[in-house]
Amino acid sequence: MNIIVCIKQVPDSTRVKVDPKTGTLIRAGVPSILNPYDHYALEKALAIKAKTGAKVTVLSMGPAQAVAVLRLALALGADEGVLLSSRAFAGSDTWATSYALAMAIRKIGSFDMILCGQMAIDGDTAQTGPGIAFHLGIPQITFCESVDSDGSHAVVKKLIEGGHQILEADLPVLITMTMPVDYAPKYPSFMAAHKAQDKKTVTWTEKEIGADMHKLGLEGSPTRVSRIFPPAARQKGEMFNGSAEEMAAKFVEILKKESFIK
Repeated sequence: MNIIVCIKQVPDSTRVKVDPKTGTLIRAGVPSILNPYDHYALEKALAIKAKTGAKVTVLSMGPAQAVAVLRLALALGADEGVLLSSRAFAGSDTWATSYALAMAIRKIGSFDMILCGQMAIDGDTAQTGPGIAFHLGIPQITFCESVDSDGSHAVVKKLIEGGHQILEADLPVLITMTMPVDYAPKYPSFMAAHKAQDKKTVTWTEKEIGADMHKLGLEGSPTRVSRIFPPAARQKGEMFNGSAEEMAAKFVEILKKESFIK
């Protein structure tokens, strides 16, 4: 069984800043992390690997520094890593990105399951995974909290409004994973990270995957963003201690001071 997990290196969401002149993210000096939704998807793929002996390949698109998230994935237990990196990919929206990733998956070859995070925390579009499924012409199941497989079928718990569904799908299938609210990502030990240095990683450009240049980058991106800006800063909240009666009295005092009540 072959599983491909699409992962992305993203800026730490608590430290993102926007250039007021260009409207683009300021990444200089901002620490990068493995997108948490992708981290969760990877852990689910590795759980299936432990059960079935599946091969897990991680795939990412980004600048050369994005190899760091591939290395992290390999240290966690993935078998191989592929990075798409070229100036031709710069400026790609979710449509162009999903096209490039789909072309890379075709080059990787045989696969039974593709796992993606629900969305990237620096975009929140939740479109790249479904786009990959469209380009590959395979079924997809989105917003899944859990996934399991015996090598011939996939069984997922899909979140829906007011509850969840248990769905089963034949392979191949693409699944996007959401995260439980209490999710805490796992990280490898020093020895695991050291041993992972011998695992295979490759970097491909648009030429290696046979991509159409007109479908990449800004030219291949139908999305046009007119403006991007950070949310307005809010005042920090105040913390109070005391009994319920004391807190209630303090709350009433604040409401009166702010003229919400008389």
